[in-house]
Amino acid sequence: MVKMMSSRIWRATGEYVKTKRMFQFSIELLADKESHVKERIYSEIGSKHRVKRRHISFTNITEIKPDEVTDLDLRRVLGVESEI
Repeated sequence: MVKMMSSRIWRATGEYVKTKRMFQFSIELLADKESHVKERIYSEIGSKHRVKRRHISFTNITEIKPDEVTDLDLRRVLGVESEI
C-alpha cells in the first residue's frame, strides 16, 4: 500500500550569481519535502535565468502556514482569500 503525502507550503530565500552580479530571491511553493523545494528552485532559476546549480545558494527554507502566503497565485490555489 502506498501512502499519500500531503504537500506543504514552503518559503525559500537565497541568492544566485549571474555575470558577476548577486541577485536575491524569495519563492513560495508547494512541495512534500525540503529536498523537493531545492530541486524545483534549481530547475526554475536555472531555466529562466540560465544559472548553474553551483551559483545558487539558499539562506533559509521554512515551512509556512497558508495565512502567511504572499504569492497571489498560490493563495488562489490554496483557496485563501486575497487580503493583500
